[in-house]
Amino acid sequence: MQRLDMKQLLSQKLSPQQIQFIKLLQIPTAELEARIKEELEVNPALEEGDDADDDFEEQDRDEDDADDDFDDPDAEFDNDDNTLDEDFDRAEEQPELELPQIEESTAEKDTSDDVDLGDYLNDDEIAGYKMQGDGPGDADEDREMPLADNGASLVDSLLDQLGFVAVSDKQRIIGTQLIGSIDSDGYIRRDLSAIANDLAFSQNMEASTEEIETVLRLIQSFDPPGIGARDLQECLLLQLERRPADPDVENAERILAETYEEFTKKHYARIQQKLDLEDEEIRDAIALILKLNPKPGGSGPVGMGKVQYIIPDFILTNDNGQFHLSLNARNAPDLRVSPAYTEMFQAYDKASKKDKKMKEAVTFVKQKLDSAKWFIDAIRQRQQTLLRTMDAIVRYQQDFFAEGDEGRLRPMILKDIAQEIGMDISTVSRVVNSKAVQTEFGIYPLKYFFSEGIATDSGEDASSREVKHILKEIIDGESKGRPLSDDKLEKMLNARGYNIARRTVAKYREQLNIPVARLRKEL
Repeated sequence: MQRLDMKQLLSQKLSPQQIQFIKLLQIPTAELEARIKEELEVNPALEEGDDADDDFEEQDRDEDDADDDFDDPDAEFDNDDNTLDEDFDRAEEQPELELPQIEESTAEKDTSDDVDLGDYLNDDEIAGYKMQGDGPGDADEDREMPLADNGASLVDSLLDQLGFVAVSDKQRIIGTQLIGSIDSDGYIRRDLSAIANDLAFSQNMEASTEEIETVLRLIQSFDPPGIGARDLQECLLLQLERRPADPDVENAERILAETYEEFTKKHYARIQQKLDLEDEEIRDAIALILKLNPKPGGSGPVGMGKVQYIIPDFILTNDNGQFHLSLNARNAPDLRVSPAYTEMFQAYDKASKKDKKMKEAVTFVKQKLDSAKWFIDAIRQRQQTLLRTMDAIVRYQQDFFAEGDEGRLRPMILKDIAQEIGMDISTVSRVVNSKAVQTEFGIYPLKYFFSEGIATDSGEDASSREVKHILKEIIDGESKGRPLSDDKLEKMLNARGYNIARRTVAKYREQLNIPVARLRKEL
């Protein structure tokens, strides 16, 4: 038997405009430029220009003067002030994003003096506005935003080199398969028998491991040196084969070929005894090996590891103790609603005859105008949120920005900044993600300024970055013939007043990419 039940549920839903603001907030400057170009292409009612306030905006809603004042992206403010601009204060008091009220239509009308937004808007989606990938999702919120790179890849370069070599059709197919099996570091880590099986299934070709080995040796002669190696030992030996013959190269080849295990463990005394080398000979040979590239796939202009340039989102200057913070001009583009589309909408109001086709046309125009306004509002609110967050970071880490000394960094977590600016931690996280600031001491990612606190003997908390900085100084000053163990490092840090355990020392050392004491040993 069917039953009818009435339930009262409380749920939270983000409006499309809020979703757009969240998406724009977390992307870096380079990504923002691409997003703005995309919006300009799909929305003809949005134009580049400095006159963002037109007649349509005045008719549709009453905007606060703070939006007009914020059009200048280079507006500066002093860090010593305890309050933000009045624009920020007013923006905080107002709701972050507010959609126009939607009135429901109870009857269909052929002609109407007003265009009801309910005719073309619904609660779930705004046609023509909804951006690709909209919707709440945690999968990509914390991911780093890579920069686009149109350079040639390592695979393309190797295939080009294969094309200049006179080989048979079978060898060319084998070579293509081998090149496709090279990983990002430049190694082939699959067994040749497995590659033979791949050729049998994908190319319907039978090839012996000897034939594949012959083609592999050919690929290993390509640039960059060391490409196509099956392990680190072979990679280093391949690079030594390209060097002119001399005693240092011969000794280096002997070390790698005959005493590779001892070399990886830095047992130099055993190597010297086994190969009967003088102190100077083994020192020069080891120095030559250390200059070789262990990851040939990420080297050179055709490597898989691409150079990506950091575009700072903020610019911070220090004028005799007065900090001035401004946004990168690319974060504050000049956008406006198209006057032509505004005139089209006004012409509809003045038209004496309004049929169904005209109503459909003006509905489309109104939709594009609203979409353009919402996008401009989202850009402006992005600017405000970025500046508020960065200003709080500057005030919190004022000692560091004054001197650039890593040891002056204070312990700071996302919650501290969120409480400072009165926003949610997730909002601060989106601001910090993939953003950077240009200072007098270099360009720093915003994540650099966030660290946990370590208890000290004085009762105060020290930044984990400060502890890492001191740990690195101690290791840099150690005797390379007898490097310090983690236990000794722990005792030295404790003697300086930092209450830190040995396992924490090991964790910080690994985060600094510093090997254990045995591997830091030098001749």
